[in-house]
This record gives sequence, C-alpha cells and structure tokens, in this order.
Amino acid sequence: MSNTTAGLRRKISSANDLQSVVRTMKAIAASSIGQYEQSVQALADYYRTVEIGLGASLRQAGPAHALPEGRSSPEVTGAIVFGSDQGLVGQFNEVVAEFAVHTLKEFSGELQIWAVGERVHARLLDAGLTPIGRFLLPNSVAGIAPLVGRIQLETDAHLKGSGDSSLYLIHNQPRPTAYQPVSQRLLPLDAAWHTSLSKQPWPTTFLPEVLGVGSQTLRALIHEYLFISLFRACAESLACENASRLAAMGRAERNIGDLLVEFKGDFRRLRQEGIDEELFEVISGYEALKEEADS
Repeated sequence: MSNTTAGLRRKISSANDLQSVVRTMKAIAASSIGQYEQSVQALADYYRTVEIGLGASLRQAGPAHALPEGRSSPEVTGAIVFGSDQGLVGQFNEVVAEFAVHTLKEFSGELQIWAVGERVHARLLDAGLTPIGRFLLPNSVAGIAPLVGRIQLETDAHLKGSGDSSLYLIHNQPRPTAYQPVSQRLLPLDAAWHTSLSKQPWPTTFLPEVLGVGSQTLRALIHEYLFISLFRACAESLACENASRLAAMGRAERNIGDLLVEFKGDFRRLRQEGIDEELFEVISGYEALKEEADS
C-alpha cells in the first residue's frame, strides 16, 4: 500500500507541475493574442485605405492596356504558406497544410513553395510538397516587417526570371468562433487585378484627385499593397496560432484537472483503506490479548 500511495504522490506532484506549466503557457498565449489582434484590426483600416487609393489611381491611369491579361494556368506558381514554429496548437498546421495541398493541386505548372514556420514545413513535406525555402516566425509584431522584407527578397529572386508566374498567400484567418484557411493571389498585377481594384467605390460623394506625378503615386501604393498584404497574412496567422494554443492549453488544463481529481480520490481511498487495515490489526491484537488474559 505504501508503494502505491508513494506512486500516486509522485503522479499528483507531476500533474501539479504540468498544470503550472500549462497555466503559464496559457497566460503567454492570451497576452500574445492581444498584440496580434490589435495589429490585424489596425491593418484592416489601412488595407482598405490603400485599396481605395489604388482604385482611384488606377481609374485615373485609364484602361490597363500595358498590363498582361494573365493565364489561368501560369508556368510557375509560387505559394507562401504560413504556419507555426512551435507545437501545442491543435490542428493549426495540419489544417493549413491540407488546404494548401488542395488549393495548389489545381495548378499544372511548376510549384515553388515557401513555408513560414518549422511545423508547417514538416506537414508540407509529409503531404508530398517540398518547399524551396522556409522562414522562422517572429515573437512579436515588431518582427513581422523584417520577415516580410526577407520574404519579398527571396520570392522576387526566384519568380523574377520565371516568365509567366503567380504568387499566392495561404494562411489561417481569424473567424468569430475559430479560424479558417484562406488563399489570396498576390501576383501578378495583371488586367484582372486592375479591373478589380478600379471597381472599388469611393467612400464619399467628393471625387478623388491624385496629386503629384500619377505614376509615382501608383507605384508607391502598389508597393504598400504588396507589403501590407504579406504583413496582414502573417499577423492574422500569428493571431490564429495563439488563439489555437490558448484553446489547446485550456483543454489540457481541464484534462489535468480531471486527472488530479482522479489521483487525489484514489490516494484518499488508499489511505483510508490503510487506516482501516491498521485499525483492524490493532483491534484484532487487542481481542487476542484480552482472550489470553481471560484464559
């Protein structure tokens, strides 16, 4: 009995230590969600501003005769898949990797894939997709901009000489109750892209006017559009990652709590059985001594 109770004591101690670790990770995830959610909210307004600015500039520039029409099946399709570096995030990486496989199988040309996160890189390899590059994720919002710069440099170097090519962003996007994988075509900037943004309605009744040299303004807005698209995808993915980790830690905390209740119940039961056994031995000894004295 003593060995059994000693084993239960060790299990209870280990469960308490694990519960402390889980609570710490849960608190870190909860605090991290805030900064990424605030970043996503701020980006939404800025992204909308850039879009309507592009729409105004493109309408003023006129029909997109200089832009290519684009092809339904480009020779080279690039994809940037955002996942996580760390685990304990539930099915976060599996979901986005499976979505990437389903999305990219529609393209018949050459695939060039970049994985953002060690875990999603491994999932893509398991699914038969071999990324040509991978990036580590930042630990804060301040690290997203340098990461976006590195991604732009590497993808430009690979796709610039690839002729007819396209580039997609694949990541998990926050939803009211969970997250959902999405795909966004970032490149090419073709006639379809021109037409889509030209239809962006102006939010007021006053007609917009592009000041300065129109081509310079358009180039600056396009640069911001590409940068903010990558930045937003990364921020949304990080917000989903921490939300998924928070949910996973919540489930782990409940499971550990249930185990602790079970272990403590078994420990109390064994202790009571031991006490009852010792009392029975004392009473039996007393009765034996009493019978000897009476005889």
